[in-house]
Amino acid sequence: MNFQIPPHLHARLNLQPDPAGTPGAVRIVLPLQANMAADTVGRWADGPRRDHAAMVFEQADGTLQTASFAAVDDEATRLAQHLRSRGIGKGDRVAIHTGLRPETGVAHLAVYKLGAIAVTLSQLYGIDTLRHVLDRSEAAVIVTQAAAWQPFRSEAFPHLRHRIVVGGHDRFEGDAEIAYERAIAERADGFVAAITHADDPALLMFTSGSTGLPKGMRHGHRILQAYLPSIALFFDLDLDDDGSVFWSPADWAWVGGLLDLLLAAWAFGHTVVTSEARFDAEWAFDFMTRQRVTHTFLTPTALKRLAEVPKPRERWPGLKLRVICTGGEPLPGQVLDWCQNELGVVCNEFYGLTEVNHLIGNCRALAPPIAGSMGLAYPGHGTTVVDEHGTELPPGGVGEIVTRADDATQFLGYWRDPERTAALRLSNRWLRTGDIGLRDAAGYFWYRGRADDLIKSAGYRIGPAEVEECLLRHPAVAEAAVIGIPDAARGQIVKAVVRLKAGHAADHLMTLSLQQHVKTRLASYKYPRVIDYVQRFEMTSSGKIDRKPLRG
Repeated sequence: MNFQIPPHLHARLNLQPDPAGTPGAVRIVLPLQANMAADTVGRWADGPRRDHAAMVFEQADGTLQTASFAAVDDEATRLAQHLRSRGIGKGDRVAIHTGLRPETGVAHLAVYKLGAIAVTLSQLYGIDTLRHVLDRSEAAVIVTQAAAWQPFRSEAFPHLRHRIVVGGHDRFEGDAEIAYERAIAERADGFVAAITHADDPALLMFTSGSTGLPKGMRHGHRILQAYLPSIALFFDLDLDDDGSVFWSPADWAWVGGLLDLLLAAWAFGHTVVTSEARFDAEWAFDFMTRQRVTHTFLTPTALKRLAEVPKPRERWPGLKLRVICTGGEPLPGQVLDWCQNELGVVCNEFYGLTEVNHLIGNCRALAPPIAGSMGLAYPGHGTTVVDEHGTELPPGGVGEIVTRADDATQFLGYWRDPERTAALRLSNRWLRTGDIGLRDAAGYFWYRGRADDLIKSAGYRIGPAEVEECLLRHPAVAEAAVIGIPDAARGQIVKAVVRLKAGHAADHLMTLSLQQHVKTRLASYKYPRVIDYVQRFEMTSSGKIDRKPLRG
């Protein structure tokens, strides 16, 4: 079975029949020129939807800050003009560190208008990860938030020349620091946006691999155009209602929150609502009800928490939610059943990587989801399963999930690392995912695990090596090994096995100290939730720690 896209939707979804493929096959058509500001808010700012709400921000006191498509576009232009006055232009890197609030979206649009590159920074990052990303990207400017930036304000970042601070007011003034409010204060009537080609870089996102610190991944302006067919499918082809409202608690520093929700909703002309409130199931139902949310992206971990709330439709009769899309980790079958039968919504899972995305998934409007399955190959992708030599396996064969080497959603490459980029290719025909699975006779894919040690926890990618390196910088740690272990709530959690230096006690206080060390140095989502202590490690023949016994 494959998805059959109705011909009348081909043009809208950037699809054309693929004469080189099987009957009914389509390919994703990409433009020669693209710009993610012009292709999202820009396309609506001067038309009949100019006054339609693009962004609604629920502040901590419950008041709403609403901005139309025209207003968001104007603010982005004023910020772009200010950045240009600071010497920022095509190819320059601008770091964005402002969380789930309107300035994040505005900053992205401003950077795209200049042809510069947006470097995404999560506010969950500790100093080691923040320094790694800023130094590696050589970002010249950061748009940040006063409370989030304060712990790092005295740190030295050699490439960072300017800091634009939201909520800084007159505390952040001078040549190097300026309040965001001042940066957007002047009109920009004469501003002319840069012309960008589809493959011009627009995004630099750092995500973890199985070894070392996070790797920079470059995306071009074409990436949103390449995503639109599958975005329409996992939102169940339900994108024509003018009253649709989109929301996600997923960090806009990641692909899921930024491209799959924020920019996607704006590309289709819909309202995005947001809040800085900490995610909680009861709060989420309240928020979605009062903001009349119709579409959301939620990780399976967030969905599991919602599923713990009994009788949600009885408790929130005003809930307007129609479609949930989910990804980042496997969705348990019982959670899919809960979404469909108790919550009464469409829930479509999708699968992919930051490097190459939206390879597999569901669209209930076209084919029934099967509990526990990843879904079907999305149209325009050559997703299949191969053996170690790149030979395609028959139905039922377990191997690596791959896609064609010309996949439209592939990134431009790892930041300044062509060898690592080349290593993703298998037999010059396929792009590798590092995930193991099978495809059954009906065309549905089934996940079986990772080919490497990468840990996928609550939608985050966590490299064991970076956590190990961080633990080894703790004064009490002699050796450390990190693995992922199964967890019902998060899919996997980080487990550390530690040998302490002489004179240190392996007790509860030590565990808390090690956990806090990782939280503050790397990121709060990377800390080991389980820590075991050993007197000695078993070693491999090459003198490395043998991780097999640690997994039990």
